[in-house]
Amino acid sequence: MKLEELKIYQVAMEIGEEIWKIVKPLDYFTKETIGKQIVKSSDSIAANISEGYGRFHYRESRMFYFYARGSAFETKTWIKKLYNRGRLNEEEYKRLYNLIEFECASINNFIKTVGPKEAH
Repeated sequence: MKLEELKIYQVAMEIGEEIWKIVKPLDYFTKETIGKQIVKSSDSIAANISEGYGRFHYRESRMFYFYARGSAFETKTWIKKLYNRGRLNEEEYKRLYNLIEFECASINNFIKTVGPKEAH
């Protein structure tokens, strides 16, 4: 399977592009404070999935998938801050929040499939 076929990668890419569209028109101050942070954290989701996918050993791969999940949680914090500060409307906030929640659950499920299966 190719990286681009992984659902967690596809959703991570979608999140990054959605965040970019939101940040791009923001005023200078907001871009320099929250904007840079949320772009970095949202782009880091896909970047860490890519890096994990490219690693040889499953333990290294899992580590990067855990990083991706952490970046997704960080992104949730930044979208909440944008919403609280009036830079996202409620519909945008809920849509992104739900998409990121879906991604976190998907990453968790994906992590469970990586590596040897434990005997019971």
